[in-house]
Amino acid sequence: MSSSVEVVLRAVETPLFWLGAATAAWLSLYSVCRLLSGIRVWVLGNGRTVSPAKLGKWAVVTGATDGIGKAYAEELARRGFAVVLISRTQEKLDDVSKAIESKYGVETKTIAADFSAVDIYPKIQEGIAGLEIGVLVNNVGVSYSYPEFFLEIPNLDNVIDTMININITSVCQMTRLVLPQMAERKRGAILNISSASGMYPCPLLSVYSASKAFVDFFSRGLQAEYSSRGIIIQSVLPFFVATKLSKIRRATLDKPTPERYVAAALNTVGLQAQTNGYFPHAIIGWLTTALVPAKLASSHFMKMALSQRARYLKKQKLG
Repeated sequence: MSSSVEVVLRAVETPLFWLGAATAAWLSLYSVCRLLSGIRVWVLGNGRTVSPAKLGKWAVVTGATDGIGKAYAEELARRGFAVVLISRTQEKLDDVSKAIESKYGVETKTIAADFSAVDIYPKIQEGIAGLEIGVLVNNVGVSYSYPEFFLEIPNLDNVIDTMININITSVCQMTRLVLPQMAERKRGAILNISSASGMYPCPLLSVYSASKAFVDFFSRGLQAEYSSRGIIIQSVLPFFVATKLSKIRRATLDKPTPERYVAAALNTVGLQAQTNGYFPHAIIGWLTTALVPAKLASSHFMKMALSQRARYLKKQKLG
């Protein structure tokens, strides 16, 4: 018996050696490629791609008066783009418009539009008619007031309609308005701001999480359709950024200011069709998708959401 085992072991020794060597070589090559890719994206960047000379004179930004949208508008203006600012409140649009024109010396246009409605797109189409649009930033979005079970969301019917109109319909409709001229010119970039919550189901934020997952899938589908026509379509999935929407007031390394986040995210355009936009967020994204089992991640998010819900309801009760 022992001699038979010895014969078998000798027979498989050489194939196993070469299989192990090939596996080690492949893993080494894969690691080196990932390292070089990381250096290309996060150290060298691709900042020169996002410029009026390469993409077109105008940038259109939705949700442009606060947070990430405002930071995109300002950073694009700094890079020389004329900017169309679209948001709900004309007074805030005027303030941001004046500040951008004064600081960066570029032309701006404003369009007041409430993206919770569906009859606004003819007005927007009229407002951007005749402009050479090089960049569209689909940023406008809305989340829950606080984490909540689906059936317990106050005014649920209205919340569903509002979230779908703002988070999903706006992305499709704005893309419909802008993409034809980009396709005709064979250049342009559409940056769709999704969310890390769209990378996996988030309990107690189910509608928001699902709406952001739609933005990600829609973006990746369009990128496959139109990349061969010279158009960049990018899905941007930030984790927490210190904005009014996230209710984070103090920026940290992993929760950057909108300005810091956007400066990093724009350097990934043309390099990553799907990006977390910011190196610490990319690390978190890799850890939570590659190393953490989906069931464990969902359980963790559920605990976090329940804790946030309890704090909010307690505060409302005390108030």
